[in-house]
Amino acid sequence: MVEVRIEFDDEEQYVRLKELKKRRGLTWKGLLLEGEKKVREDIPE
Repeated sequence: MVEVRIEFDDEEQYVRLKELKKRRGLTWKGLLLEGEKKVREDIPE
């Protein structure tokens, strides 16, 4: 298993993402994968 460490710019950024994660019912991994999906949709390879 690979581990990833995320550093946030400030507490506000952390809280904003944590609240989004909670609202969507995701884990940190799930939030990251959802972000990847959105990026791939917006910018085709």
